[in-house]
Amino acid sequence: MRERLPGAFELVYDNAYALVVGFGPTLRPSEAIFSVVISPKKVSLCFLYGARLTDPEHLLQGSGNQVRHIRLESAATLKQRGVRALMNVAIEDAVAPFDGTRRGQTIVRAVSKNRRPRRVI
Repeated sequence: MRERLPGAFELVYDNAYALVVGFGPTLRPSEAIFSVVISPKKVSLCFLYGARLTDPEHLLQGSGNQVRHIRLESAATLKQRGVRALMNVAIEDAVAPFDGTRRGQTIVRAVSKNRRPRRVI
């Protein structure tokens, strides 16, 4: 994701069920366009405004009002033509542009008080 989104702010949230890393052009969580959700059994790439994206290959999963996701079987999934095309559309549709000249930052935003024990897979 860092290679694909130079200059992105990475907002890290450790909630009760998963570790979530949001990627956006600013520090505002509402302007993030992707997140990677890491849970004990799967990893998913979420398109935070995926419901409004055109998905000709029907790669996006989910039926919520806003978010759609793609399960990441490996890092290679991010390099698939259809996934890259969806990411390009989401980046173009972003409220604020990514500043590729700036160095990205990782910021821990929240750590859940009620953490569920993590299992090793």
